Amino acid sequence: MKFISIFYGLFLLSVLGIYWTVNLANIRLWILLIASLVFYASLHIQYLPLLLALTFINFRLGLEIGSNTSPAKHSQNWNLSNEEQQFTQADWNQRRLKVLSIGIGFNVFILLGFKYINNFLDLVFNQPTNSPESLIKLVAPLGISFFTFECIAYLIDVYRGATATTKFIQFATYKLFFAKLISGPITRYHNLAIQFDTLRFPSIDRVAEGLWLIARGAVKKGIFADNLGIFVDLCFGNLQRAGSTDLWLATFAYGLQLYLDFNGYVDIARGSALLFGLVLPENFDFPYFSTSIADFWRRWHITLGDWLRNYLYFPLGGSRRGLMRTCGNLLIVMLIAGIWHGSAWGFIIWGVLHGVALAGHRLISVLSDRFTILKSFWQNPLGIIFAWFLTQIMVFTSWIWFRLPNLQDSALVIQHLWGHGGDQQFAAKVYIEALNMSQYQISYLLLGIALLMSISYAFKREMKLEFSWPIKIVFVPLCFYAVWLLAPEGSLPYIYFDF
Repeated sequence: MKFISIFYGLFLLSVLGIYWTVNLANIRLWILLIASLVFYASLHIQYLPLLLALTFINFRLGLEIGSNTSPAKHSQNWNLSNEEQQFTQADWNQRRLKVLSIGIGFNVFILLGFKYINNFLDLVFNQPTNSPESLIKLVAPLGISFFTFECIAYLIDVYRGATATTKFIQFATYKLFFAKLISGPITRYHNLAIQFDTLRFPSIDRVAEGLWLIARGAVKKGIFADNLGIFVDLCFGNLQRAGSTDLWLATFAYGLQLYLDFNGYVDIARGSALLFGLVLPENFDFPYFSTSIADFWRRWHITLGDWLRNYLYFPLGGSRRGLMRTCGNLLIVMLIAGIWHGSAWGFIIWGVLHGVALAGHRLISVLSDRFTILKSFWQNPLGIIFAWFLTQIMVFTSWIWFRLPNLQDSALVIQHLWGHGGDQQFAAKVYIEALNMSQYQISYLLLGIALLMSISYAFKREMKLEFSWPIKIVFVPLCFYAVWLLAPEGSLPYIYFDF
């Protein structure tokens, strides 16, 4: 069941109708859980038992970690000395840490198992699993990366003192909620659990916002991302024949496609959740207007960046143990981010590049604090523009390894970025036959999308302006009609479904 389809619209309306006609909160959770199972079954029914089993196991692990969050039964024994009570406390903490380690190890094993099992089978059978002759090709469950990261976050939160839930139906609904299950945003359990306990029928402006988010997300994905994706696939699917100009255009087109595709999904997810009275976290904040790589990661895939900071970077020591240790921590964190995205070497290189960039930014920040001239340069308009340009060139060129994780393909693109002439037959096939657009028109299209993003940025971030709810309601059917007219036939799959 695709997010942008008549079937999803009918599914959403049907579930909402049943959901809001019931007054009991517990029954609403059951309705949401059953609907989520139906939604996932329409995509990957064979993995439903696995997800349910993983949900139950993490629920039980949370209870084990959270049980007796303080060893009160021992501390109330006045016959124990202070020294004996300290030993009791230490044993209790060690037991909780052991359960947490088991839980984290279990989830990491599941994640890496599905991410890397095909690589392992390649070694065992000496035959690539992605070759046409291969009889063995295991596909990871949709959303397994987001699923396991949420489970790890929940277990760590409970270990740090948050209350472990005793309501399996609430935990299962949180874990399997269809709006966020496949591609996030990564959501903490306790943020959603509070909302489960205080559900209210959304106000008219909240309903308008939900519908507007769904319609806006459909435009981003259906019109912009999918049409850009056709051009990107044609260029990156014919690397030997594409020229330098083609590859540069495809690189920038892919950066925009990835953003609009993922951001469009999150808009639809957040809009759908709002109609159920639930608020999911923001996941993007105009990342392509960042003036540093650190700022980019505060505004791109915000919930993943938050997860990496809270559950990896800070436990490693963060920036508290000296400059070199900080740079090392940044490299480790981004290397793991690359591994999280996929098993190919390209994702690892992408992560290392971002780690090096973050470490370089930290070093430059330290130097800027010591030298007034350098600090003033980064703060004047010319320095800000230069910083923005450097940041975006780094971000967009690193997407090459993200889009082409096979090192032979990505290396070929890097080699051909300068001074490589394109095949005339390729140009005719792509620009005349497939797109009916010239290279200049593609360039103008990319600039037009960038201009629209700039206008949106200026209105929302700089002037703090938003459409009123009646205007949003008017635009909703217009957006859906535009998608129906302008979206390519057979919409492309969401990019982050692969992760």
